[in-house]
Amino acid sequence: MLREFGAPPRAAEFSELIKKRLEEVRNAGGTRETVTVDWNGQPLHVEVVDLPLAGLYFNPGTHRIRAQRSHDAARDEALDKDPWSGESQEYLKFLLQSEPANPSRRDPDFDKLMDSLKQFGQNDPGLITHQGILVNGNTRAAALRKIGAQSMRVGVLPESFTWADINAIELSLQLRKDHRREYSYINRLLAMEEQAALGRTPEAIAKEFRIKASTYHQERWILSTIQDMIERSRSGGGVALRLVDFEDHQEKLKELHRAYEKLAASDPDQAEALKEVRMAAIMLGFAKTDVRLVEEGFQDRYLGPKLPASLSSVAVEEEAVAVPGLGVSVPGASVTVSAARALNDHVLRAKAAALSTDPQVPDSEKSNAQVVFDDAQKAFDAAIDAAGRDARLRKRKQMAPARLADACADIDLCVVDLVQARASRSLDEEAFDEAVLKLRESLRKLAQQAGRGMPHPGDGVSWLIDAAAAEAS
Repeated sequence: MLREFGAPPRAAEFSELIKKRLEEVRNAGGTRETVTVDWNGQPLHVEVVDLPLAGLYFNPGTHRIRAQRSHDAARDEALDKDPWSGESQEYLKFLLQSEPANPSRRDPDFDKLMDSLKQFGQNDPGLITHQGILVNGNTRAAALRKIGAQSMRVGVLPESFTWADINAIELSLQLRKDHRREYSYINRLLAMEEQAALGRTPEAIAKEFRIKASTYHQERWILSTIQDMIERSRSGGGVALRLVDFEDHQEKLKELHRAYEKLAASDPDQAEALKEVRMAAIMLGFAKTDVRLVEEGFQDRYLGPKLPASLSSVAVEEEAVAVPGLGVSVPGASVTVSAARALNDHVLRAKAAALSTDPQVPDSEKSNAQVVFDDAQKAFDAAIDAAGRDARLRKRKQMAPARLADACADIDLCVVDLVQARASRSLDEEAFDEAVLKLRESLRKLAQQAGRGMPHPGDGVSWLIDAAAAEAS
């Protein structure tokens, strides 16, 4: 959601420095450097000045690291309380240097940026407010500080700009096609949610993000699902999963949405169960090709028999939901959905505890969570292996009819080619006759195999066997 932050320390003092530099640039004469941004659909040209890096502040509301802030809950809470403190600014600088999916590791792209700045210097100016808050160029500022630079070229936005204006400008810059580094997947989802909270229509947001309206609705569903999983992973108000824990699962989550929507049209209950079990498989770290095997019926057919007792102890009766004020109850989730949801909750909470870096979480709790996580992973692994074997068997069963269908399509094309060749008198009759003889031999072999083990063949196989027998006699 859109946040408004107070002014940083020495904001008035730095604002005076900015005004002085802008005045110096204007009085210097000659060609002045400007940077152009999109503002309310119109180009806004702002002047560029050189300012000391030490006076610039990283933007606590930047979309670039919105999801990554949850990496360290304590530092994130401190950042919310005072975004301009030395500790909070250091945390922002740390996140700007980190991998989006794993902030514990340095992003190789950040090192490349530092090398480029060392070799070629700063090409494009950043963008700041009149108080010295970076709107664009946060990562560049972090890299410049890392290599020991003392100043940075920045365009200065009008003094009247609000936090809503700042967020809109940053978003428009990021979504430009020529932008060099895109937001991470989760940060794009958060940016869309923020735009929706401002009252913008799905069609307008989709246009700004250069996606279809259907894709926008898919992304909102995915973010809502992620947020639900995070909330449910919070066992007893303790540690929870973080947004960054979902960063590497973009394609799996999109495939989940497609599978859910397709199944929900005919069986909403099974769709809910599928969502829960697939999310558990995603959280357990299975590859996309493995997660695809979690289909309708996977829970009962493959997974149930593999689960240890500790992961299969759920209610066996349908839930009832009381309607407030009416004194009546209506059926709740089915047994299948309840079981799938309970299993997924086990996985979510176990992963949250096992990944926690909170010193207040006892080692014994982390160890127990890891055991639950490992047990679930082993059960899913065995179930997915069994589902994979059945899928390969089904594919083999379907292979012969599929190949024959392809051969029929080729023969239909051959008819067209034959007519055209005869019309143009270009048919090689000898080669064609030889190909027909090969077809006859292939059909004879097919008839021999098709007739085996079929005491009551269908019309098609009966015709093939009779034709082969007649040709042989």
